[in-house]
Amino acid sequence: MPTTATDADVLAMVTFSPEDGRIWFNHRRMMMLDTVSFATLRDSLIRNLGMRPARALLTQVGYQSGVSDAEMLRRDWPDDYRERSRIGTRFHGLAGIAKVEPVKTDFRPDEGYFRGEFLWRHTVEDDAHIKTHGLGTDPACWMELGYATGYLSTICGQLIVFREIECRSMGSEVCRVLGRPAGEWGDVAEDLSYLGLADINARRRRSPEAAVAMPQHALASPDTPGRDVVGESAALKAATSLLGRVAPTRATVLVTGESGTGKELFARVLHAQSKRSGGPFIAINCAAIPENLIESELFGVARGGFTGAVQNRAGRFERAAGGTLFLDEIGTLSMAAQAKMLRVLQEQEVERVGATGTVKVDARIVAATNVSLREAVARGEFREDLFYRLNVFPIHLPPLRERRDDIPALITHFMRRFNALHDKSVGRLTGRAMQALLNYRFPGNIRELENLMERAVILADGDCIDLPHLISDGHTLDSSFYRFDASGMLVSDTEAARVSARPAGMEVQLEAWAEQVVDACQHGPKGQFADIEEKVLGAVMTVALERSKGNIAAAARMLGMKRHQLEYRLKAKDRPA
Repeated sequence: MPTTATDADVLAMVTFSPEDGRIWFNHRRMMMLDTVSFATLRDSLIRNLGMRPARALLTQVGYQSGVSDAEMLRRDWPDDYRERSRIGTRFHGLAGIAKVEPVKTDFRPDEGYFRGEFLWRHTVEDDAHIKTHGLGTDPACWMELGYATGYLSTICGQLIVFREIECRSMGSEVCRVLGRPAGEWGDVAEDLSYLGLADINARRRRSPEAAVAMPQHALASPDTPGRDVVGESAALKAATSLLGRVAPTRATVLVTGESGTGKELFARVLHAQSKRSGGPFIAINCAAIPENLIESELFGVARGGFTGAVQNRAGRFERAAGGTLFLDEIGTLSMAAQAKMLRVLQEQEVERVGATGTVKVDARIVAATNVSLREAVARGEFREDLFYRLNVFPIHLPPLRERRDDIPALITHFMRRFNALHDKSVGRLTGRAMQALLNYRFPGNIRELENLMERAVILADGDCIDLPHLISDGHTLDSSFYRFDASGMLVSDTEAARVSARPAGMEVQLEAWAEQVVDACQHGPKGQFADIEEKVLGAVMTVALERSKGNIAAAARMLGMKRHQLEYRLKAKDRPA
């Protein structure tokens, strides 16, 4: 993206995915809210909370939104995000909040310094406020002020406070705002109270320099190192909430989910958060062990128990003493092994193969399966009593297609890991690559995304991953989504891709065709150009109508025309000469 942002640059950041009801703005899920609903919500907050608390709440919502947009730029363009931050003036217009017009700015990206004056036109908050409360003596663009403060403060690394000195809700024709470092405003106690940053003001009274320092939560990386489970989606949060409740207990846990959803990682996190974290974590994939060896692997072998058993060998249950035993793909156990497993779980003791006595075991059991054990019980393939013994505390891990909000964070996580592993410096994805991943269904779940990202990091030239780096060996990222074209029209991605792929080839073809037309007109009969023009226009309109299945309005939109303009040309085309 160029440093000087255009409307097309911002429009390209928006993706509509009707298949699963999501709208994305450069990796983040968005929602559309009509102005009537917004005005109702705003008025309800004012009436129930009071004017000042409602203002504080909406200012803080705007502030966090501004911080989020700034962090998005820093994540995607870590080397020059401050230069690219000028694109932020267009975000308000895209969201339908206001038209931002810079009056004068003093922005020094290298120094993290900003002072500016802006005009805000057509602000949605003023429209909502005037409609329900009329004109008053205080400004009403609370969310916009919070957004500007959060955005510029995060970009600059110091607190930039915005104030509205003229507002339509106060009778002005346009809203006028000023932004400058907190230290240059003097007393910012009221500003900070609305922003929810009053503690900074308290520190400022003890240390004047503290007022210009950004709160650390606004500067924190969206993917803090050391996190075991990556993601913030509601589906993942529900699972991690259950994990947090059961981890300190001794209860047996059954983790379910499709292959590749991270069941073993989840079990390891559960172990790390349990009171047994100081003990061993022993994992065994029941599907990977031959049936004739599964008992010896799980329960151990006594010396002389079978040919070649020259010494006692502890099984996985004994080795997990004081810790956690993770039984992956538990549904693949044979009925004989299931019976012995049930006894171990009931009696807390194992009998080694070939032994005459039992050994007490103290291991917490976490089992996992990618099939429905309840259905397996109904089919007679899994013991019902063992199922209920394992299903004490079930936790379901959702597939990646149900937690798409986590895809950007997972991409960042995997890029960092594979950059370090393969000595690369890939920092971001192109818009079309990210859009393809956001709309892909991921049958292989997180494991598939991990493999895609490793391949892409290896193939990427420079610091950017593009769509071809994600596709190889016949693999395609099928998607169905819509985005804005350069004129602001909503088009399918396949149509946008086809149009964007044309220009270079079309220019050559048009130039050659123009030469032929001029030659024909120069050496042919008079009036030939009008005939050619009529035929070309007729062919274009015919193709547009075929693609729109006869819908004139849709065909007109394809051609960037008004319906009546296309209808006039169609009638002229059919009119006898």
